[in-house]
Amino acid sequence: MRAISLACLAILFLQNSLLAQTSAGVLTGKTICIDPGHGGTASTDSYRVGPAGEREEWINLRVGLVLQKMLQEKGAMVIMTRTEDQMVSLTDRSRMALDNKADLFVSIHHNATADSSVNFPIIYFHGNQSENLASVMFGKALAAGLIKHLYKKQVPVSLVSDFTIFADAGASVLRNSYGTPAVLAEASFFTNAAEEQLLKQESYNHDEALAYTEAILMFFSKPVPRIIAKNSRVPVIPSFKVFQEAERMTPIAKRWKQDYEDGMQLITTGDSALLNDAYELFTRSVRSFPDSYLAAQCHHQRATLLEKMKKPEEARQEEQRFRQYYVVFP
Repeated sequence: MRAISLACLAILFLQNSLLAQTSAGVLTGKTICIDPGHGGTASTDSYRVGPAGEREEWINLRVGLVLQKMLQEKGAMVIMTRTEDQMVSLTDRSRMALDNKADLFVSIHHNATADSSVNFPIIYFHGNQSENLASVMFGKALAAGLIKHLYKKQVPVSLVSDFTIFADAGASVLRNSYGTPAVLAEASFFTNAAEEQLLKQESYNHDEALAYTEAILMFFSKPVPRIIAKNSRVPVIPSFKVFQEAERMTPIAKRWKQDYEDGMQLITTGDSALLNDAYELFTRSVRSFPDSYLAAQCHHQRATLLEKMKKPEEARQEEQRFRQYYVVFP
């Protein structure tokens, strides 16, 4: 996964040229479930808070409420999983989408990591990309929209399976709404001090909601691919355990990029004695930041190294993980 370039720029161009054509009537009759993530945990959760005290759940809700209004103005029926700073169970969130026969489910989030310099969008779909093409298609449109309205410059982007971070089952809201086109999107990192300040601003929340709105219009302007049963096309890929929330805030996790770069340096030497060291560096990098824009290449390099270590079955599984869990932009 590299800095977003030709693929997303092409999507941006397509969005700009077609939005005028797609804005009229496209969302009439569509039901969209908007899920502002988290909520109601300020007194119990010290993790989802930026360096200056802004909480993720507050940002998610502000963006969600603006998005609700934008979509309703375009003719959509909008189901909100919450409209206040309150706790709603994960199962209730996905059930709202299913009970209302939503045409699209969008879970709004913002991200945190130990490396405070990090800031780029991460968008998750559920399962294998070849079986969930509708969600991947929306994810691509949303990635381009976020780059256009929030970042306004080339930045890395990750469009990945939720199995990259929740190895055994994926994200609850995506897993339990499977069959409906759905993404969980982390638009930016509130642990980045400059970004946290922007996320406090209503105008910036509006820009983010506009990115979602344009992506939704673009998504429904074209035929939506059918979502097929999980593992009907791809055999079950063994789980790959990664660091979870608290672990991802540790000094080890902060080395995610350095570990990748050190691993690449080792393999360029051509010294076969260093292959295992390189493998361990790629492994630690991807465990530390499994949804980063470098994680796909970590898995790809691990597959190559496993072949050289005469472990063909492990190499095959690792290559499958790379191909199904990570959307690699050309």
